Amino acid sequence: MADLELTDYKALVQALKYCVLLHDAKTYDIIWANRAACEVLEWTVDELKPLKAPDMSKNAQQYSREFGQRWLRRAVDHGVNATEWCYRSKSGEEILTEAIAIRVDLPSRPIIMVQFRDIAEEKAVQRDLFRTEGRLSTFLSNLAEGIVVLDEQGGVDFASESAAKLLGVPVSELQGADFADYCGGAVIPAEEGRYRLGAPGNVPRWYALTCQYIEIESDLRGHLLLFYDITDRVRAEEEHRRDTEHLNHLARYNAMGDMAMAIAHEVSQPLAAANNFVEGARSRLGSGTADSESVAWGLDNAKRQIDRAARILTSLRQYVGRLEHSEQLTDLNTIVADCAYFVELRANQHSVGLSFALSGEALPVRCENVLIGQVVMNLAFNAIDEMSRWPQPQRRIELITRRSEDGYAELTVRDHGQGLSAMPGDRIFDGVFTSKENGSGIGLALSHRIITRHQGRISAAENEPQGAVFSFALPIVSDDEPRP
Repeated sequence: MADLELTDYKALVQALKYCVLLHDAKTYDIIWANRAACEVLEWTVDELKPLKAPDMSKNAQQYSREFGQRWLRRAVDHGVNATEWCYRSKSGEEILTEAIAIRVDLPSRPIIMVQFRDIAEEKAVQRDLFRTEGRLSTFLSNLAEGIVVLDEQGGVDFASESAAKLLGVPVSELQGADFADYCGGAVIPAEEGRYRLGAPGNVPRWYALTCQYIEIESDLRGHLLLFYDITDRVRAEEEHRRDTEHLNHLARYNAMGDMAMAIAHEVSQPLAAANNFVEGARSRLGSGTADSESVAWGLDNAKRQIDRAARILTSLRQYVGRLEHSEQLTDLNTIVADCAYFVELRANQHSVGLSFALSGEALPVRCENVLIGQVVMNLAFNAIDEMSRWPQPQRRIELITRRSEDGYAELTVRDHGQGLSAMPGDRIFDGVFTSKENGSGIGLALSHRIITRHQGRISAAENEPQGAVFSFALPIVSDDEPRP
C-alpha cells in the first residue's frame, strides 16, 4: 500500500473526535489545535496560540498556570502524564476533561501533544453510582435481614454486613467461608423454614430463612439465603407451650379433684346403706330368727344400693373417657350434658334447685372437651356454692345454652345471690380474687385462660334483680366443616 501523504495525516487528525492541543516542549505555548478542540473550546487556532492557562481554564487554584506548567513538565521529563483538567470555553462554559500529555520528539523540535475529552457526564454518573453504592451499603448494613449467596459447594460468595452482624462475625471472615460451619453440623438450608445458625464457637440462635436460586449474568450465581433472628419469638413460643401444658395439667387436675370429691360423697351413701342391709341380714341369720323373706328383702336393698354406686362410677368412667388432649369438633350442648350429672350431685348436696335450658339447635364448636367441661363445672359449682349460703327457698341456678347474635355458641350460668358487688370488676379473672372462705381463686383464672385460648370470651355481669351472670362464648364452626 502506498505511503500516506502529509495532507492525509492532517485530515486524519482533524477527523479525530478526541481533542488535541500541541504545546512547545520548552515554552509550553500552544502551537496548534485540531478541529475537535477548537469546537469544544470555541476558539480558532490563531486565537488559541497566545492564550495561557488562566485564559482557558477554570478559575481555581488547581488549574492555575503554575500547576499547568508542572503537569506539562512532567510529561517532558517522563514521556507521559495524565490529569483531570477543567478548561473554560470562549463563552465561559467550564468543561471537565481527562487530559493526557505526551512528549513527541519531532525532527524539527520536541512538542507536547495534549489529548483531552469531556468527562462531565461520566463524572456525574460516577457520582450517582458512588451515592447509590453508599446508600445501598448503608441499607444493607442496617437491614434486620441478613443476605448470603452460596456457590454450588456451599461456600459464601457474598455476605451483607447485616448477615455478618446477625451471625456475630466480621464480613471478611464470613466471605468465602464454608456455610456448613455455621449450621452446627446440620445440612445447609435449601428451603424455607426455621434454622439454628451460629458462627463456630458461638451459641446458635434461631432464624427464619428463605432460599432461592439466583443468576445475575455471569457475575453472581448460586443460592440466595435471606434470614432474620427469631430467637426471642421461638423462646416466647416455647414458654407459651410450657405454660399451656401447665394450664392443661392444672385444669385436668382441678377437674379430677372436683369429680373425686363429688364421687366420694355420693358413692359413700349407697355403699353405707348396702353395708347396713347386709349387716341386718347377717344379724337375723345369726340370731336364728331370720326368715327367707326378710333376708331376701335386705339383700335386694343392698343390691340396689350397690347398683346405684355402680351407676355413679360408670358415669365417672364415661366422663373420664373423654379426657382428650387435642381439640375436636363437638357440640356445646353435649359438653354441658356430660357435666350435668356432676353439677346435679353438687346441687343436691347443697339443696340448690337446678334447671337446664339447652338450645334446641346444634352448637358445633372445636375445642378440648375436658377443658371446656371444666369451665362449665367451675361456673356452675361457684354458683351452687354461692346459693348454699342463702335461705333454701331462694336456692336456684339456671344453665342456658344458645347461639348468640354474633354467631357464637354461648353458655350462661345464672344465680340469685349477692351478685358482683363484692367482686372487683377488674380482678374477677386475674387469679387472686375469691369470695369463698377457703377458695384459691384459681378456678375463674383457669376458666378465663381456657376460653381465651380457644379464641372465645368470658364475662361476668349483674343478674337483675339479684345475683350474678357468668357466661362464656366460643366460635361456632363454619357450615362446611363436618358436624359432630
